[in-house]
Amino acid sequence: MTSTSLVWLRNDLRIADNPALSAAVRAGDVVIALYIHETTKGVRAPGAAARWWLHHSLVDLGAALAERGIALVVESGNALKLVPELVARHKAGAVFWNRRYAPCQREADAAIKASLKQDGVSVESFAANVLVEPWDIKTGQGKPYSVFTPFWKTLRDMPIPQPLRRPDAGGPIKAMPVDSDYREPHWSPKMAPYWAIGETAAQLALVDFLDERLDGYKDGRDVPAKEATSRLSPHLRAGEISPRQIWYAAQAIAHGDHTKQEAVDKFLSEVAWRDFSYHQLYHRADIASVPMQPKYAGMPWRGAEDDLIAWQQGQTGLPIVDAGMRELWETGYMQNRVRMLVASLLAKNLLVDWRLGEAWFWDCLVDGDVASNPASWQWVAGCGLDAAPYFRIFNPVTQGERFDASGDYVRRWVPEIAALPDKWVQQPADAPADVLRKAGVVIGKTYPAPIVDLKTSRVRALEASKHL
Repeated sequence: MTSTSLVWLRNDLRIADNPALSAAVRAGDVVIALYIHETTKGVRAPGAAARWWLHHSLVDLGAALAERGIALVVESGNALKLVPELVARHKAGAVFWNRRYAPCQREADAAIKASLKQDGVSVESFAANVLVEPWDIKTGQGKPYSVFTPFWKTLRDMPIPQPLRRPDAGGPIKAMPVDSDYREPHWSPKMAPYWAIGETAAQLALVDFLDERLDGYKDGRDVPAKEATSRLSPHLRAGEISPRQIWYAAQAIAHGDHTKQEAVDKFLSEVAWRDFSYHQLYHRADIASVPMQPKYAGMPWRGAEDDLIAWQQGQTGLPIVDAGMRELWETGYMQNRVRMLVASLLAKNLLVDWRLGEAWFWDCLVDGDVASNPASWQWVAGCGLDAAPYFRIFNPVTQGERFDASGDYVRRWVPEIAALPDKWVQQPADAPADVLRKAGVVIGKTYPAPIVDLKTSRVRALEASKHL
């Protein structure tokens, strides 16, 4: 008799370094891969841009699995009901998945595991999507880390498991339709030119970064007009590549070449920030809604809907902020330095609840990650662990002058002020009348006046925060 095993894929849409998939191949003569668009209570559904990416990633993975004789089944609904139903339908004797770490995800997985085991089905879970399991890294007092630097110093000296090879499987089968109820949003084609999606694309992106941009990463990563970063975050979010694969590929570059070690360390420390976010996600209440510093529950947020809309639409009158928000809408992505600037303006200068900004990013980012997105927003808002202190409020004008001195980034995404000289492109509202006239800029008509005064709003934010 043949045996059937089922592997439940979630944020691990790859074949290589996929422990659950490898275990399923070893365990069953027939392997069925399952993906569920979950409506499970409490489990956060991907945002619209991430769902667009997810669809194309599943199509790519379905074809790759079919070449190995593995069918990919895609369902929508409550995983607590669907997984046992599919196990029974296919008479699977074993179920495998890679672990996830959000509180509601863990609760759902525990309930499903208990239900399956009660029915006599073997269930096994694996570490696959972080460098180190959240419970395996602790302070000297045996507690979770709350500060990144000591977390990083500990993690980099820990043994990171080697990535697994692609598992062998049976002969090719006909690929099944993937996500047949999916209807591509009318706005999504605009993102397609900016991305290649899937496991192979992720590996190529890693190789391209390590070969071409690693050397300039440390300084270039803060300059939004430069292509200096890896842009691997959406591939990591979908699990098309694992952090372990990135870790070992980067370390191999530095091996025997001390000149590259500093750049590799900086890059891998940023990968470790992702692990730190998952560390926080695992050890805290839902960080998408609950401030990690309890005193921030009393923050006097403003109900400034007009300001929120202007921010979302890239119409704040602050060019580098508007450039970032327009880049986000057009591409599903935003450079990291600019992410900090736009978040700081919303949560501090405008005193709009950071959760509204986090929700907008969640819906618009192709890399909207269940841990990194809320952790990063809490960091900027000041309410997270190891967060920017309440008095650190980014000035988007001076930051723009420092990191986009030539205005290349602003001119790309805010073309209505592109003709302004470099001196004024980051602060058009302060430009002399003759400069504005020559550039064809009319403040309040062709480009908005700033919706907030940076100096007075800074004072307001400081007063609101320091008395909590």
